[in-house]
Amino acid sequence: MSDIEELIKANRDFSDERDWDQFHNGKDLSIALSIEANELMEAFLWKSAEEVNVEKVKEELADVFSYAFLLADKYRLDVKEIVLDKLKKNALKYPVEKARGNAKKYNEL
Repeated sequence: MSDIEELIKANRDFSDERDWDQFHNGKDLSIALSIEANELMEAFLWKSAEEVNVEKVKEELADVFSYAFLLADKYRLDVKEIVLDKLKKNALKYPVEKARGNAKKYNEL
């Protein structure tokens, strides 16, 4: 079992033990993921990147990953596959020779 599969199983088991799958539809998992991502951003609010509380970042990032894995599991998506597919698409939109050292969006390169 891969690390990602192990994390997905752990999240699924945690949810199943509490009978929470009934609440974990795609819409609500997506909303929860967004909320957790915003809580992650809150850790940086009014601070420089160096001032951030790394423990708070770890907690919120773990929540983001957990909801993302639950959402992927809900739709039976292979996390490794979808991430690698997206990287391939992004490589076409952001060719190294144009994007290296540049923060512009692909349509502005």
